[in-house]
Amino acid sequence: RVELEGRGCTEVCVKGVVVEQVLKVLGVSSGNVLECINFGPVYFGSSKTKHILLYNESPECMDWVAVLEDDAVGGELGTDLQKSADAVLQDLSLKNRTRDVDVSTLIMCTPNQGTLLPYEQSLVTLRFSPEKLEWVFGENYSPLKQDYVLFLRFEAVGSKNVYLQSLKDGDATGNTMNHHHTELALIGSGLPVLLTFNPGPVIKFMDCFFGEKTQVLCTLKNESESLPVTFRFQKTAHFNISPEKGKIEKKSAKDVIFSFSPHQIGTIKVKQIVDIIDTGLEENNLHISKMKSFHQKYLSFIGVCKSKRKNILFKINPGIAPMISNATGHFVAGGTGQYFDTAPVALLKSALTQIHTHRLNRNCKDDALIAFPNDRAASLRPSEWNKKYRTIFTKTERYNYIDPEFCYTDSERRSKEAHKEYYRLFISSLRQRRLQKEATRQFYIFNNSVNIGLKPAEGLMSPKLSITDFHKEKLQFKMLPLAENCLLTSKKLAAIGSKSSVKEIWSGFSSMPSSTQEKEDCSLTLTPKQLHQILIGPSTIDFGDVCVHSTTARKLYIINNLLVHIWIQIEIEIDELHQTGPLSQVVPPLTKTDIPIVFETDTLGIFKRSFNYTINNQHLGHVLVVAKAVSFELELSTRELILNPVPGYLAETEFRTTVRVYNRRNSPAEFTWKPIITDRETEFSIQPAKGFVEAYGDLECEVLWHPHFNSPEAGEFNLCVREGNTMKLKCFAKVTI
Repeated sequence: RVELEGRGCTEVCVKGVVVEQVLKVLGVSSGNVLECINFGPVYFGSSKTKHILLYNESPECMDWVAVLEDDAVGGELGTDLQKSADAVLQDLSLKNRTRDVDVSTLIMCTPNQGTLLPYEQSLVTLRFSPEKLEWVFGENYSPLKQDYVLFLRFEAVGSKNVYLQSLKDGDATGNTMNHHHTELALIGSGLPVLLTFNPGPVIKFMDCFFGEKTQVLCTLKNESESLPVTFRFQKTAHFNISPEKGKIEKKSAKDVIFSFSPHQIGTIKVKQIVDIIDTGLEENNLHISKMKSFHQKYLSFIGVCKSKRKNILFKINPGIAPMISNATGHFVAGGTGQYFDTAPVALLKSALTQIHTHRLNRNCKDDALIAFPNDRAASLRPSEWNKKYRTIFTKTERYNYIDPEFCYTDSERRSKEAHKEYYRLFISSLRQRRLQKEATRQFYIFNNSVNIGLKPAEGLMSPKLSITDFHKEKLQFKMLPLAENCLLTSKKLAAIGSKSSVKEIWSGFSSMPSSTQEKEDCSLTLTPKQLHQILIGPSTIDFGDVCVHSTTARKLYIINNLLVHIWIQIEIEIDELHQTGPLSQVVPPLTKTDIPIVFETDTLGIFKRSFNYTINNQHLGHVLVVAKAVSFELELSTRELILNPVPGYLAETEFRTTVRVYNRRNSPAEFTWKPIITDRETEFSIQPAKGFVEAYGDLECEVLWHPHFNSPEAGEFNLCVREGNTMKLKCFAKVTI
């Protein structure tokens, strides 16, 4: 109702539809709501992608984050669901062995966080990449099938009411979830590559000569009943494969020809690598696909190449026969048929043989080189002036012709050596000058009060990691910042939440960032994934029934699961909440605290107002405060009271009993017992006649009746509560004659 000056009263009707934030998962082609995605069978090491639409069916922007539930009831990790119950019961330790498996490596969600505008849809890519759990089951474990059942939860970033309620119940594990979420079941199977070679894996080729080739026919069979296989042979020297790549359908075979074409003589053993390829997506860009290898098979090729024997044909020497000749000089061996553009030269270290050495040259110690006698055409050429040549047998120094037109003179040689030495010294001086400047620069960098001229960590050896340490690090989730492309899991959130639950600090916080680290942390713009790890709530604080002119408090929990400081500022402009404080706090990393919200009102009725808070002075949130302001009220244990004689006392003395007064409200209540006056004087009395009942407490009052002649056996009292209700109590004395 609005009172307008000069126009009287009018009414303004305000209407609104209050809805919850709804997040839906839709199919890309159908547009229907999805509850499950079946990836089907996928080879170990390979991957398969599916696309979904995330739909914000609400009129406000929504920050969302994806959480993989790796501890959900009904999840399966590496189990063969086709096994019988008896076979599964024989391996009861399977769940214990897969308990520490990081399932975030199996499912990749891109993007895994973001912001949706009102009624906006966003495309999300899911990739399933099964891996053989060798370190869980053993290296020799070769399963035929591993089934996976996982649950992916898309949550709206906001208050965690269920989680914060669990803190009151003593459960701080974080195994709770937000109401504004949608869950998607993911089903898939991992299969090994069942590609066999016949013959294989060791293939021996027939011996062949240089320049020839041999072939072996090999049959490749795909034993898988679910998936085809695409292979590709890597190139290997001396061996050719036709075809080099191909695709084999399920339960089918294909013939491949291996050819051995040696390019050298001897036994050749090589390892032939067979790549199993499939269409995969880029790690950084899931919209670009390419063929890549995800598995390898190995074959051993063994081949022997022999040399051909050559028959040497003798021919008559057409030259002039000497005066004294024999059969040796008439026939000479023909060449190998190949042309050489250089004269044959064979050098021998003459100091290593003493055959036919002349006695004058017996003590020759120099390492002279000498050609065989038939290379005289090659020895008559410009030679190095400082090298000596001797004959092969007698070690006599041999004459070498030095052509003065081509060789250096002594002065030219000395000039050339001096030139080389000059430039060698020049380059060396440049290097020394550069090293000196670098050393001076390094000294000035570390010449401070902290490093005192020493380079940090210089000379320290890196620690050596063993296999045990590697597996231990792999099994334990370390408290490190989560990468942007890393998917949140329930176990990771529980581990971080338990860490912050241990570190509870209730006082001593600064109201504003003071240190350099705090200022740097509190100026960061947080992502939806980081905001999801900050718990502030509950989002609705219900005070229940609150007495007027009284104060009551409820806790607003703040849990910082990040590794950085956060700055919480509360904006309250409500008179009923003006006693709330502190309104600004810098919460350290991995810390849990709370702020008391104090409510006080002077007006009866229902109270519903909200206040806002900001994180790092950027991210806005709100909390709704609900209360019902009521007057003071007391309750009686009974409305009618019967008094009997006290055992052991005379009936003429007194009757007594008790009545209990309850205070169900949040504030102490003042009361007074007032008897109701009638024509006859009452003989009933109540002690105490007035007083206080503490909040949520009770008080026992004693009622007495003093009998005498013609005294009334009934009486009434009013329980009057100050600024509250009034209740009537009827009392009856049971007299026995």
